[in-house]
Amino acid sequence: MSISQAAPGIVGPFAGLDVPWLLRMRAESRRDHPFLIWAPFEAPARSWSYGEFHERVGALAAGLVKRGIKPGDYVLVHLDNCIEAMLAWFACVELGAIAVTTNTRSAAAEMKYFAGHCGAVAAITQPAYAELISAHCRDLRWIAVISHDAGAVPAQGAARGDSFESLFADSADRPRRATDPLAPCSVQYTSGTTSRPKAVLWTHANALWGGKINAAHEDLHQGDVHQTYLPLFHTNALAYSMLASLWVGATCVIQPRFSASRFWNVALEHGCTWTSTIPFCLKALLEHEIPKHHKFRLWGTAVNDPPPFAAFGVKTIGWWGMTETITHGIVGEVDQPNTPMSIGRAAPEYEIRITDDDGSPAQVGDTGNLLIKGIPGLSLFSEYLHNDKATRESFDEHGYFITGDRVTLLEGGFIKFGDRAKDMLKVGGENVAASEIEQVVALVPGVREAAVVAKKHPMLDEVPVVFIIPLEGVAAAPAELQHNVMAACRNALADFKVPREIIFVDEMPRSTLEKVAKAELRKLLE
Repeated sequence: MSISQAAPGIVGPFAGLDVPWLLRMRAESRRDHPFLIWAPFEAPARSWSYGEFHERVGALAAGLVKRGIKPGDYVLVHLDNCIEAMLAWFACVELGAIAVTTNTRSAAAEMKYFAGHCGAVAAITQPAYAELISAHCRDLRWIAVISHDAGAVPAQGAARGDSFESLFADSADRPRRATDPLAPCSVQYTSGTTSRPKAVLWTHANALWGGKINAAHEDLHQGDVHQTYLPLFHTNALAYSMLASLWVGATCVIQPRFSASRFWNVALEHGCTWTSTIPFCLKALLEHEIPKHHKFRLWGTAVNDPPPFAAFGVKTIGWWGMTETITHGIVGEVDQPNTPMSIGRAAPEYEIRITDDDGSPAQVGDTGNLLIKGIPGLSLFSEYLHNDKATRESFDEHGYFITGDRVTLLEGGFIKFGDRAKDMLKVGGENVAASEIEQVVALVPGVREAAVVAKKHPMLDEVPVVFIIPLEGVAAAPAELQHNVMAACRNALADFKVPREIIFVDEMPRSTLEKVAKAELRKLLE
């Protein structure tokens, strides 16, 4: 049952509230406290207090209204980590528009699809991506371009589009609208098991839920400083880091991206106490000297207390979540011992089921399908935008969201990540659908059949490898076919989706119904 279908008289946790309320409240209660600290690589850090940031958001929201943006409009925010990304997100949300945060590694064909699918009316981007947006998102009314590429020296020459600074107006004219926690807030496109990414729609209540529950799971308080370098266009940095910091009135330090060589300097300069990270980053940090006197008290990542990372001397809690869950459906304990390498226990805000393929409950030691129950529009996403069929099919007959992940139930209620849904890969923290790559490869002349599987990678967790059966007569010239396949993938896919290896085979191992037995292909890689 969604919160819009709740029984009369039931009061939700965010009744009468929305995201603008949260920012306004913090601007009043923590006016001079640093909210966001922008720490670019090539320039000194710049701090934005809660009061100052709130004022600039109001000025931008007023300017967007003057540029014709109305409540219900979709606006692409195609930016690497930067202060402008956060100003744009909050300004859209304040006036009632829907901020569509897109992965900046997306290829031209992907951006064309995103803009067309959501019906975006405008875009805010940076010099490096302005040409791509202009050339492939043809139905936009206007494009605004910030002055730099994630902290680098401002680009020379005129970029395609208007200046981002020209969008600002007087914050005294900031728009006022009726508060509705169920109103659409933002969209993130996430790879699914289908060929097209799905658009996950959050309400204002979803965003507030993300702030409040993430802060609780992470034991965040107003004195914390959260170091953030994962991309803000994803749920992890947006909700786990930024919104959680906002909820408690803490400080969030934003870096353009992860840099192992810059991590500790920034952490020490700003007294960082928390970071949300991924194994890729931790592996890279092991190659650098670890300061003896840092202030970190907790880290969050994929698993609890991974033994290789004990060298950091920081308690590391594991967690599991999705864009659709806004926060962690499974999370480690902050104040108790955790089972190492598990992802934690079921979070108290959700119902977790682990079932066999026939629907029977998994027993301790079993690996089964992970399902999660929450309230759509509050603790689960509102819907897949413009895709009622996908929304319906993502829930089972009991109202549980079908995650597509498989986990193992351990003693004491702890859960360990088992294996991902067959056709999903995890590439350096990015979800990749094998079918999306396969459809690109299958269209290359000379390819008879293609199958993509994950290959273990020491830094990125997994990378895509494609097995190809060439058409008869093509096998004699595999180098040319390999070149054409790679060119097609680079043209149509984000760089992290491009196969790292192409293997030509005469035949594929088969399972029932002549499907490719991908488990056998994975064994070949091992």
